[in-house]
This record gives sequence, structure tokens and C-alpha cells, in this order.
Amino acid sequence: MKEFELKYGCNPNQKPAKIFMHDGSDLPIEILSGRPGYINFLDAFNSWQLVKELKEALGMPAATSFKHVSPTSAAVGIPLSATLKKAVFEDDIEGLDDSPLACAYARARGTDRMCSFGDWVALSDVCDVTTAKMIKREVSDGVIAPGYEPEALEILKTKRKGNYNIVKIDPTYVPDPVEHKQVFGITFEQGRNNFKIDRDLLKNVVTANKDLPESAVRDLIVSLITLKYTQSNSVCYAVDGQAIGVGAGQQSRIHCTRLAGTKADTWFLRQHEKVLSLPFRPDIGRPDRDNVIDGYINKNEEDVCADGVWQRWFTSRPEPFTQDEMRAYLDSVDGVALGSDAFFPFFDNIERARRSGVKYIAEPGGSIRDDAVIECCDKYGMVMAFTGMRLFHH
Repeated sequence: MKEFELKYGCNPNQKPAKIFMHDGSDLPIEILSGRPGYINFLDAFNSWQLVKELKEALGMPAATSFKHVSPTSAAVGIPLSATLKKAVFEDDIEGLDDSPLACAYARARGTDRMCSFGDWVALSDVCDVTTAKMIKREVSDGVIAPGYEPEALEILKTKRKGNYNIVKIDPTYVPDPVEHKQVFGITFEQGRNNFKIDRDLLKNVVTANKDLPESAVRDLIVSLITLKYTQSNSVCYAVDGQAIGVGAGQQSRIHCTRLAGTKADTWFLRQHEKVLSLPFRPDIGRPDRDNVIDGYINKNEEDVCADGVWQRWFTSRPEPFTQDEMRAYLDSVDGVALGSDAFFPFFDNIERARRSGVKYIAEPGGSIRDDAVIECCDKYGMVMAFTGMRLFHH
């Protein structure tokens, strides 16, 4: 296939639209179902790069959930605890522990379920039946993978009345080392960001505490590769082989750190017994449960426990989740990794990160206030590595 005509570009008024190879060669993809759009393909090609690099860096199957050209999360295939399975609504999946790819997907899709509503999925490995069954029941726009087991493909083809977007990509495809794009009719050219993120990037530990265990190295790599494909400015919290809070596209770095930290806090609090035991009515679907849980934790637009409101969602009125209870739970969290796509200009980022259990940090370094940032890390016994490499993505 030399080119693929799209219904429209980013918006319905942006026509004509298509994808093609600049040199006239065949596209490195097959469309097995559906008709992906412009933004779908932006998500597909960015997300594929992320999981491909995670697999190469850590040697484990990887998955990511993308929305509007940024990951909501990314993860590698580490088994989930019974508590986490329940928190991400996957405790009923038979054979989950037997499929590392399904475990990676469960982690990635379950991290920020509100932001993953209507997502694009990328899988580093051939999609198996267990993973396909999990994808089928979520609200999602499409999936990209290097292949699909025959039964898995048939399962996915039943989604969205047969119109679910399923893309197969050639895993051996290597893009041109120079890339181009146009803005306002003007062509930009740059070398592709082929910078390799691996364990060697974390050797320059600048804090007094230099104890960086393998689990932290893994989580920092997950964080940094996630950031490589996240709209900047960006900050990413990670633990247990998965990104648990991504702050994307903020002009101020502290706002990235706060946004990502709030998402990480929500991920932890979803595993609190009060949340796990919420008495949902049996007719309440998964997306509504996500919204209600977010409201229960973050006290958003309405009090879901208020009289006249709780009856919509629950069989009985839940006890409120108090700020003191939440703070006590979060204070027990430790060992979280944090990556930043550029240096931290002020130590307030460290103070905020600490409130979400951060112990390990990777950032480029190079600020005139590096000493103050290091001093703040030392105050809390944190470990921080300077990578020397910025990871801006636009």
C-alpha cells in the first residue's frame, strides 16, 4: 500500500488528508480492520515507538495507552497483585498471570482510566487472546501491534460492530534518520531522536545517597522512555514497571510535577480498601465507575456521597474518604521513581514529588539551581541521577 486516504485531518474541515511515504515506497503497515484517522495514526506511530523501545531496553513485553499524542501510561509485563487487579477492573480475567503482554496492558490501561477512555493501544508483541479479550471490553479507538493471533484478531474484529481500528506494523521497519514536518507552509527538518535510553544513562548519581536498586533503574527507564513520547513539558512518576502519573504539555515544570503527582496519588488511592469496597449498583458500567471513583477520591464536580446523589451509583451510601485518611495512606508510599524531560529549575518540584512517595529521580541537570535541587533531595535521602540529555517532544 503506497498511501492511505484519510476521512479528514485533525478536524473535519481539514481536507484532503492522507498518509504516505515521502520516497514513494510502501507503507510499513497493514490495516486489518476499520479506517483509522489522522490523529489515530499520530497516536499509533508514536505509541509503537514507545513500546518498541521499552521492549528493547528492558527485555519484557510492553504496552501503552495513548490519547491525543501523549501516553496516559506505559508498562512492562510484570504480574499484578490481587489488589491491583481489582483496582483496575481486571480481577475476573482468567490466565492474566500467564500472559506478560496482558499484564503490561492491564497496567497501562488501568493506570489512568479516565484519560484512557477512547484511547489508542500499542503492544510490543503479537496480540494474544487474553489481551484481546481485555481490549474488547474497553472504550478504545484502535490498536497497533506487530501481529495478532488468529483468535485474538477475530475477537478484536467484533468490537465497534466490526469497525474497530486494527493496525499491523512491520517490526523491522526503520525510519529515515532525517524527518520533516510543515508548519504554516514552512518545512522543518531535523534528525530523528534516536537517543538510546538504558541503564548507562543513570550512572551519574549526584546525591549523597547513591543506592539505586535494579527495580528503580527499571522504573526510571520506563519513566524516561515514556517522556520521550510525551508532549513537553512533561514529568512522569513510575513504580513496579509502569508509569503511574504523566503530566504532559504544561508550560511550567512545577505544574507538570503537580499534575503527574495528582494522577499518581489517584492511582495509589484506587487501591485503598474504601475505594475497592464501594457498593456500586450492578447496572453501573466501567466508564461510569471510573468517573465516580475519581469523584470519590478527588471531590470533583459533585459529592458522589451526597444525599440525592449517591443513589444514582451505589446500593448504599458510602462513608466519605477523608483528607486525613488519604494523606495517611499516601504517607505510607515509598520507592516511586520520577523522570523529567528537562532539568528541575526549582526545588519545589522535589517537595511535591516527595508527597507522592518519590525516592528515585532522573533528570538532565544543568540548571543554575542544581545545587538547591540536590540539597533538597539529600534532605529526604533521595537518589537522583543526572542524565545530561533533554527529552523534549513536540
